Amino acid sequence: KVVKIFNHEEKNQSEFEALNEELRKASTDAQTYAGILMPIMGNLSYVQYAITACVGALLIANPVNLAFFAMDVGTLASFLQFTRAFSQPITQIANQTNTLLAAIAGAERIFSVLDEEPEEDNGKTTLAVAKRNENNELVHVDKPFVDMTQCQKENLIPVWKTPTPDGYKLTELKGDVRFNNVVFGYVEDVIVLKNLSLYAKPGQKIAFVGSTGAGKTTVTNLLNRFYEIKEGTITYDGIDIRDIKKADLRRTLGFVLQDVHLFEGTIKDNIRYGRLDASDEEVVQSAKIANAHSFIKRLPQGYDTILTKDGINLSQGQKQLVSIARAAISDPPVLVLDEATSSIDTRTEKLIEKGMDTLMKDRTTFVIAHRLSTVRNANAIMVIENGEIIERGDHEDLLDLKGRYYNLYTGMSELS
Repeated sequence: KVVKIFNHEEKNQSEFEALNEELRKASTDAQTYAGILMPIMGNLSYVQYAITACVGALLIANPVNLAFFAMDVGTLASFLQFTRAFSQPITQIANQTNTLLAAIAGAERIFSVLDEEPEEDNGKTTLAVAKRNENNELVHVDKPFVDMTQCQKENLIPVWKTPTPDGYKLTELKGDVRFNNVVFGYVEDVIVLKNLSLYAKPGQKIAFVGSTGAGKTTVTNLLNRFYEIKEGTITYDGIDIRDIKKADLRRTLGFVLQDVHLFEGTIKDNIRYGRLDASDEEVVQSAKIANAHSFIKRLPQGYDTILTKDGINLSQGQKQLVSIARAAISDPPVLVLDEATSSIDTRTEKLIEKGMDTLMKDRTTFVIAHRLSTVRNANAIMVIENGEIIERGDHEDLLDLKGRYYNLYTGMSELS
């Protein structure tokens, strides 16, 4: 579509033809050399065989009557057999050269992947489940943590289990997130976040607003440890996230991103990707929370409708609703909405507002938004510019401040 919109069909066609021609020449040369090599090596072995036979025949005849060069027929037969045995593997190697070179080219790509540094994970704190005894103390239950739904069904308490010299320490999973003087940059000399400090108590909704490139999404990327901070600390329920195993940390986080990626398969399977053991009823319930149920039911096969690559047979707004339903079914204690309503029209946004409020209830939520109407009910709004929080407070406080947020909200300035 982009190529057609900008009328670049001829240019792209010429570039494609040039690449095809280059590939054709390289492939033709490779096949030519491979085809020539085999008969050349085969004929050389025959020539070598003939020369050995002729020289051997002359030595047997011994016309100059030299005893030193005398040879009998048995010796000649041995030499001829040795010549054949020597030339045969060389000919086979020559025949396999083309295949060998192709394998080496493939091996380079494989080894480039194998040489990638693995993601480091030195965390020892893991997720576990517990119950409270008669003294209201947490007692570990010898059962693996599966998901939050399991805890609700079996009346278990999700906890962090941290090894100690005396055994282990249990900390209830609540969703208390704190950034303390965090400094971070994607490259060594460019700092993106500068001494950023904030906190989100369990159940609070924290919103980030600011210009594009201000560092809003970077904050959430650091929370799930896609990148490691340079200075400062990020704690989760009082535990440094670097001490938590990455897999367990990410199991407690739910994400709805601006760029939605769906898999080939049914809508039901795409929603269930948030929690693979979810029942069909739970899939439908999560879709209702996201207000995706109505449009899904209107599809020809409903929840069994097959999505093509990246869900191109759905509109952008419909894909976003499926993504929200996928986050809802995972039931995480901490939820991150990165421009979650950016591709949804105003009417659809109002339809899902109630469902989103239900989804965010009793869970810590971080919201990144350009639409300031979506963050008015946040407990705290952080205005980030150039990696620093320049304003913070709730909607009314920031309007009274008459600063950057006030200008954005009243349209006196724009996000850019």
